[in-house]
Amino acid sequence: MTLFEDQFAGRHAPSVPPKRSQGGAHAYFSAWNLHAYYGESYIVQGVSFDVREGEILALLGRNGAGKTSTLRAIARAGDPQLRRGEIWLDHAPIHEMESYQAARSGIQLVPEDRRIIPGLTVEENLQLAQIAGPHGWSLDRIYDHFPRLAERAKQDAVTMSGGEQQMLAVARALARDVKLLLLDEPYEGLAPVIVQEIERILVNVKELGITTVIVEQNAVAALHLADRAVILDMGEVVFDGTAQEVLDNEELRQNYLAI
Repeated sequence: MTLFEDQFAGRHAPSVPPKRSQGGAHAYFSAWNLHAYYGESYIVQGVSFDVREGEILALLGRNGAGKTSTLRAIARAGDPQLRRGEIWLDHAPIHEMESYQAARSGIQLVPEDRRIIPGLTVEENLQLAQIAGPHGWSLDRIYDHFPRLAERAKQDAVTMSGGEQQMLAVARALARDVKLLLLDEPYEGLAPVIVQEIERILVNVKELGITTVIVEQNAVAALHLADRAVILDMGEVVFDGTAQEVLDNEELRQNYLAI
């Protein structure tokens, strides 16, 4: 019996991907009853949501609500430890995988700190992402969509501006075979003019039909980009609906987003 089978013993755990129909379409990605811990600290407390293919979902909440922890659990990072729950992507179970296996299955996380590798040029950072398959976009396609990176191709990547490094972090994820793009605070620490540039890139990602979950403290910007929104509070889902519903509900925004 596996770890997850043991944890679901005596319960009716799904043997197929948990899916909820929304607008006549089935979920492409599903997170079901996720429980995750940092040590003994119980952070993600029964989070469930799903995303249709090509949809952008904004995962929102105040600081400490469990947003980043949920993204990391989905990407199968070592911390937090997922102790219960199921993760399905394109009919494949992800919840028992290691992080590298989840990445090979198409889950690409762009973390808040971007993880740009010092001592390597922009192009070398992109090439490193493609050492192991499966591959995504070619360098030529990346440079077509990110002309700034083409201009900086031979530059030490960590000497670029914060906005340019964020472009590189997104491009590096697209260099892999991405089925689900997880973006953690893509606007963090960027000047307003650079935020507009990143927004343009994310609109492009949306137009390309890439399924995306975005965590962002700039909730209004994320909501204008997203199709749907999930709001977390103290590690639990308190709202799951359309992005427009959140924009239209002042009480909801004040209670859970402070906007």
